[in-house]
Amino acid sequence: MTSIIRKIQSIVGRKHVATAPEDLLCYAYDATNRHHVPDAVVFPENTDQVAAILRVASEHRVFVVPRGAGTGMSGGALAVRGGLVMPMTRLNRIVSIDAQNLVAEVEPGVITGRFQETVEQQGLFYPPDPSSAAYCTIGGNVAECAGGPRAVKYGVTRDYVLGLEVVLPCGEIIKTGVRTAKGVVGYDLTRLIVGSEGTLGVITRIVLRLLPLPEAVGTLIAVFDDMSDAANVVSVVMRSGIIPRTVEYMDQAALQCVEQYLHAGLPVDAGAMLLLEADGSVQTVTVAVEHLADMCEKHGARKVVTGASEQESALWWDARNAISPALFRLGPDKINEDIVVPRNRIPEMVAWIDDLRKRTGLSMVTFGHAGDGNIHVNIMLDKRDKRVLAKAQQAVTLLFEKTVALGGTISGEHGVGLSKAPYLRMELGPVEIDVMKRIKEAFDPNGILNPGKIFPGA
Repeated sequence: MTSIIRKIQSIVGRKHVATAPEDLLCYAYDATNRHHVPDAVVFPENTDQVAAILRVASEHRVFVVPRGAGTGMSGGALAVRGGLVMPMTRLNRIVSIDAQNLVAEVEPGVITGRFQETVEQQGLFYPPDPSSAAYCTIGGNVAECAGGPRAVKYGVTRDYVLGLEVVLPCGEIIKTGVRTAKGVVGYDLTRLIVGSEGTLGVITRIVLRLLPLPEAVGTLIAVFDDMSDAANVVSVVMRSGIIPRTVEYMDQAALQCVEQYLHAGLPVDAGAMLLLEADGSVQTVTVAVEHLADMCEKHGARKVVTGASEQESALWWDARNAISPALFRLGPDKINEDIVVPRNRIPEMVAWIDDLRKRTGLSMVTFGHAGDGNIHVNIMLDKRDKRVLAKAQQAVTLLFEKTVALGGTISGEHGVGLSKAPYLRMELGPVEIDVMKRIKEAFDPNGILNPGKIFPGA
């Protein structure tokens, strides 16, 4: 490995290759809290360096794991077979913003929140908003096809990627997609690579679609005594003809954890709380918020708060975004699943999860993007307790079985990576999996790129 590292150093410079144990440890984990130490970490600066690194890796059969900010929830950026971890953080330029054509071009290391702020200063809007937007990268978002609260109205990352520059595992550079509103020449390689979790190629440039910035945003909260009433309201809202830009859901356990964490005055005795937003013109937003409030009140909300100031709305969103760190008050470890069911099955799914919690005695917390059926189910535990860990793993299996039975999917935005690979066959048949494996082999015949991900036993 020493001679290979010297070749890599000659490409990027010695200071951009890390081999010290303390440096390797920094890139041995992601948000799953699993640890896999790489042999080296390399920080390329441009597309040509990425291509040169991959040519060396392909020649010597060295594994390469592309990486964004390490915020992934499925283990997709971990070096499970050793080799090189390749953070793309030095490729961090916003190359261009074309306000006339509503198109931007960025490098993969651009922080999502920074990009959103930059385009909004020009009256433009980039809707995808993962909860880690303040520190995750657009390249990582593209690799995982990240979503977020606004997906209920605006869709997910793939809906905003027009084209890509990608380095294949052999070092070849390809460009996919278009910079125009339409384009159907050849296979849609852009959509294939979006969400491929760094297993097919390394993304070095991204062409993004933008929208005009909405004139106004209105926020409201609705508090419910019973969790099932909140779930039913979600179905009512989504059938109403009003498309809110967010419909976020928090159960009682989430409310209690966040209140202990932030002391924000949340209703800890409530069964659930909904956080809803509408956007558009000032008049459209005013009417939409009134209708949303009316629907919540008519279907069981004990309290509805509208007309929030920007500061109050920000506080509510701070509470929503604080759920994940706040949950560690319930246990040192977390199993975090992001199932999705059809919207009309949300009440049934929520009731089933509540029953599973009672049957197992596990500490389970649910929250998420209820407007598009995406429910985050968190099991808090101490993984050192093997009995509880086994019970939690069985609960995950039951959760996925129920999700698929309701016509849902076992991952809405976290990807497959390591954590969901053992369950892939629950949702996909053997022929579909075989086709995907053949695509992987066509892109990566030597199997060097992000090994051990997506496919069971890979």
